[in-house]
Amino acid sequence: MSIGVDRAGVGRAAGRVANELERRIVTGELLPGQPIRQELMAEQLGVSRLPIREALRQLTAEGLVAHTPNVGYVVARLDQDEIEQIYLMRAALEPEVLRSLPRLAGTAMREVSDAAARVRSAAERGDLLEMRLENRTFHFAMFDRSPLQLVVSELRRLWTLAMPYHAVYLYDPEARARVLAEHDAMVDALTDGDNDRVVALMAQHRQGGESGATVVLQTSRRTP
Repeated sequence: MSIGVDRAGVGRAAGRVANELERRIVTGELLPGQPIRQELMAEQLGVSRLPIREALRQLTAEGLVAHTPNVGYVVARLDQDEIEQIYLMRAALEPEVLRSLPRLAGTAMREVSDAAARVRSAAERGDLLEMRLENRTFHFAMFDRSPLQLVVSELRRLWTLAMPYHAVYLYDPEARARVLAEHDAMVDALTDGDNDRVVALMAQHRQGGESGATVVLQTSRRTP
């Protein structure tokens, strides 16, 4: 019985570690290609190395972390082809999710509108990290209302993989203004129940994110 309890405890600890490592990767605290030192992480997070290893295996399976035998774990570094595949899959899946949305009203519509307002507030403060995080919250406030939850789960994984590559796009004031305008247009279309309009706006919105990710990759290739 104690073994089962220990395993359950390790599983819970590994889940917390995986969530924290994902947060650090998404926010840029851990950069693509950066080694993940198990001893250091165990010390920082106050756990043994066992849940660290379990969390790293989980994140490796999800594509956020890469492992080389006898070398160790690093934050996965995507190449241009992989970024293109992520956006290819998003372009295929997001329209299906958005078209499947019920007419949003009440609490659901307020969640979307409030998330859009937080994106705008972060942009006005110049807090680009918060803007990126709230941007994801805004989109999943829509996606999570879809009945296609297996598809939404895959979209969440794809968004997480691409998040570290989005920061540069938002340094451009015109790009930030474009993001905010597109969000406002999506909120209006959702309020009207015009899912096809949301799909069209999302396609335009997605192109900006893909362009920004490409800039990051090109810059990283030029960096010694």
